[in-house]
Amino acid sequence: MWIPSDTEIRQLHERYAPTPSAFDLVWTHCRIVCRIAEQFLGAPGVNADLVRAGCLLHDIGVYRLYGRDGTPDFSGYIRHGLLGHELLQAEGFPDYLCRFCSCHTGVGVTRADILDQGLPLPPGDYVAETAEESLVMYADKFHSKKTPPVFVSAETYTASVARFGPDKAALFTTMVGTYGEPDLPPLAEEYGHQLI
Repeated sequence: MWIPSDTEIRQLHERYAPTPSAFDLVWTHCRIVCRIAEQFLGAPGVNADLVRAGCLLHDIGVYRLYGRDGTPDFSGYIRHGLLGHELLQAEGFPDYLCRFCSCHTGVGVTRADILDQGLPLPPGDYVAETAEESLVMYADKFHSKKTPPVFVSAETYTASVARFGPDKAALFTTMVGTYGEPDLPPLAEEYGHQLI
């Protein structure tokens, strides 16, 4: 199984980032998600190197939401995962790496979600299937790239995801029970991002 190095992944980010500020936003978020995921790597059978690569790659599709002038258009943000999957696929990355992009949004986006909510995605199930995909998806919920970026508590995320249905909140609550909550205050202090 081929897993790119941190340096190779960073170079990919640098190549696709339309501006230095876009690179800083996305690369910093990916590194933070990696730091959060590392808190949960004790599970047997989880490939830590694959989780690390997944964390560092999962949001690369965000760069495709920027115009030629470097201005972001996040109105279609729900598409960033599929855009990242397509970007990595075009770069020749194997599917087990591409899926970290397309299968990390929310607690998973299902075909029924797409049809019921009229989401601008091809109908399909974009849900984590492996332990590594689940861990990257879970860790991602605890940091947001909003302006300014923030760390997100389990309680805050549960309330936020509940707007998409009680089943989504219940799924996240199950994940919290499985993994536990990350220790966010030291990271929030280190990065200077508020914890909400």
